Amino acid sequence: MNNAIDTMLQHRSVRRFTPEAVSEELLNNIIDCGLRASNTGNMQLYSVIATQQEPLRSELCKLHFGQCATAPLWLTICTDVARYHQYCRVNGCDEPYGNLLWFISALVDASLCAQNICVAAEAQGLGFCYLGTVNYNTRQIAELLKCPKGVVPVIAIAMGHPAEEPRMSERLGQDAILHRETYHVPTDAELVASHKVRDDDPFNKKMVEENGTRNYCEIFTTKRYPSSQNVAISRDLLQFLKDSGMWEF
Repeated sequence: MNNAIDTMLQHRSVRRFTPEAVSEELLNNIIDCGLRASNTGNMQLYSVIATQQEPLRSELCKLHFGQCATAPLWLTICTDVARYHQYCRVNGCDEPYGNLLWFISALVDASLCAQNICVAAEAQGLGFCYLGTVNYNTRQIAELLKCPKGVVPVIAIAMGHPAEEPRMSERLGQDAILHRETYHVPTDAELVASHKVRDDDPFNKKMVEENGTRNYCEIFTTKRYPSSQNVAISRDLLQFLKDSGMWEF
């Protein structure tokens, strides 16, 4: 098995880090790997903001609800049509990318860049944790990091040298994820069978017991990501996208 595949198959989220900083050389190397990711039309509609200095690092951590407080490096990856629109203006061209199509295109670009960065970081012995809370406080994060109109934070990664070797989270297998030729809608029995790896996981069973829910699924629907929260966050996020010029019809 080659090193890249082995690294990816052993991935685990790291939330506790040593005080050792990520060197400038190492940071530059993993960012270069991100820049080599495939992207839409080779336009690279993303930007990466590396935050390492205090007090900005701590302020950013607060907007992620205090998660990964010991991480010496925070990477905020943004969709960015502002840079390309400026490029258009410099060249006397139209600025046609402030809309849903190009937000989605930029989101794909940013995600591919982020994954390259993460694979490269793990291969060099770094640990990291992806933080979905970037979508909860998008406007505040954008303001803190001085993102101009057309730049939207979409991916947050806390990174550094690991101070722990955490458990490897379970993952659904190919029986749940991989479809051959066309999409296969599973029967209820097939769905239950494919999710046993998740429902029977000892850590998840403990969470069910501690939360007093009927099953693991109910933790998500009532505790972690309930409907009322989803709707409220979606409303705020949509308004921010409109304010950022990314949702013009």
